[in-house]
Formats: sequence, C-alpha cells, structure tokens
Amino acid sequence: MRFLLDDEQTEFGRTLDRMLTAAGTPAAVRAWSAGDTGPGRALWKRVADTGVFALAVPQEYEGMGSLPVELAVAFVELGRHAVPGPLVETVAAGVLLGGPAQCAGTAAADRWLPRIASGRAMVSLALPAGGPYALDMDTADVTFVVPGPGGTGQDRAELHTASGHGAVQPSLDPARRLAVPHIAGGVPLASGPEVGEAARTAADWAAFATAAQALGVGAALVERTVAYAKQRTQFSTTIGAFQAVKHRLADALTGLEFARPLLHGAAVALAGRSPDAGAEVAAAKVAAGEAAYAAARTALQLHGAIGYTAEYDLSLWIRKARALRSAWGSPSDCRARVLAAPGS
Repeated sequence: MRFLLDDEQTEFGRTLDRMLTAAGTPAAVRAWSAGDTGPGRALWKRVADTGVFALAVPQEYEGMGSLPVELAVAFVELGRHAVPGPLVETVAAGVLLGGPAQCAGTAAADRWLPRIASGRAMVSLALPAGGPYALDMDTADVTFVVPGPGGTGQDRAELHTASGHGAVQPSLDPARRLAVPHIAGGVPLASGPEVGEAARTAADWAAFATAAQALGVGAALVERTVAYAKQRTQFSTTIGAFQAVKHRLADALTGLEFARPLLHGAAVALAGRSPDAGAEVAAAKVAAGEAAYAAARTALQLHGAIGYTAEYDLSLWIRKARALRSAWGSPSDCRARVLAAPGS
C-alpha cells in the first residue's frame, strides 16, 4: 500500500510544528518535571485549539469523529516537540467514553467528552491493557478506570472514576509521573460486556497514539544529532564526515522510515474498524518504539555524555524515547500480539 497525506493533513502537521517551535516546549517540559504544570497547561490549551483532542471525540459531543490519520499527524508533532502531559490518555478516554452502548450516552460522556474535545479537561486513564498505573493523576482533572484483566468480550467490565491514587512513582521520563488509582465503592458509571469492548478499543488507540508520539521523538533525536554532527569537530573535521557516524545516523533514520508506513497502515485499519486493527497497531507500536529507542542510543553515543545531562535539551527526548518504548504495550507484548493474529 502506498500512503500519502493529502494537502490538508500535511498543512495540519506543519501548523502544529510551527506553533510548538514558537512555544519553547523544553521550558514547559522542565517546569512539568519540577511540579509546575502552568506552562504545560498553557501549551495544552494551544494544542487543543488546533483541534487535536477533538479528533477522537464523536461529533455529537462537539468532536470531529474518529480521525486516526489526522491523529497520527498530530501526535508525531507532539512527540517531535516532547509536549508533556497525559496526551495519549486524554485521547483514549475520548474513545472510551464515546464507545459502544453503555459508555456513550452516560452522564460521564455528556459531561466529559465536550470538555475533552475543547481541551478544557486533562484526563488520565487506567485500563487492563495498560497496566496498573495511570499517568499524571496528580495533574489530571479526572481519571477513568476499567479494572480487571480484560477478557474475550463476554466478561462484565465496569467503568469508574478514581477517588484518589497511591504514591506517585517516578518514570524513566521525569516529565511522566505514575500512580495506581484508587476506586471508591458505589455504582459504576457503566458496566457490561460493552464496556470491556470499549476499553480494548481505547487501549488500541492509546497504543497507536503512543507509536506516533515515539516516531516524532525519534525524528527529533535524529534531526538534532545530524545538526550536532555538522558542528562538532574531531581531528579538524566535522564528525558528520566520518563514515561510521553516517552509518549510525542512516540506520536510525531507516528504522524510523520503516516504522512510518506501519503507523499509517494502523491508522487506515482503525479508520475502517478492521478486525485486524489491533495487530496492525501492535506492529506499529513495536516498530516505532524500537526505532525511537535506537535513535536515542545513536544520539547519546554521538553526543557523548553531554547528551544525557539534564541541562542539555537532548536529554528530554532521550528519556521520553525510553519511556514510550514500553508505554501501552511493551515490545514483547506487541510482538506476541502480532504473531497471534490470524494469518501470521
């Protein structure tokens, strides 16, 4: 399949790139890591104003419907600029609440989906497929939880809002804080097999958005390392002229370019609600995550120790690449899902 973005999709990505470049995101990331979410929330509102969060919210709730291709374009740019916050979780919550039967049409959907679409709500999420932790619960306006191990679609699942959380745990990325949500007793927001189905769909969208984010992180690492290799000199020659350096950078770029069509293929599968969409997403997630991680290793090797110092901006992307590699599906889990798909 040959996949090409149309002019509107391309311009959407360029608009986000220009806006985020002018916003000075590294300062917002550092403030977020230090517990000051003000600059990050201001950046969040600017991202929302471009319509990013509306891309996964049904039109009847002031969204644009399910547009995974445009979402991929957006999240590549969000990763390229290392934007902090529960971006993936907010989008996945929109998919969850706008999902089938008993999720859509609930009071929670009526209350939160318009706020998600407009950027007025920052949402965290904990689903069986994502592990026990929720991202940035101490910052989010609400955290939705579907407890339990998941299942085949016949299990009775429940949707809750978290009443609190356990101790905040550090992540590989200092701008990502993790905590286990607590659920108070009482009537769930929704329950039934349809909630389990919606949770699995939301988890696929979360993995998909994470893959796009990782692809953007990897692209930023390669771009910054190429620029550095053109400036740093050894033996009176820029290191970018050395064949070994060229090979490392070419390998990193090749990995990202091989992951890109898998991401686009997953977008098409999600848009068409293909039964193979989960496996397509898993393939994109493992490819993009591993490519970004390889780009991070290359960037660190070619920069030397300065690349990992907190004062140097490159470290923001290196640490994010490591965290995204296992978020919403570890490499081994994603490979197992691909191999288990029919026809594999």
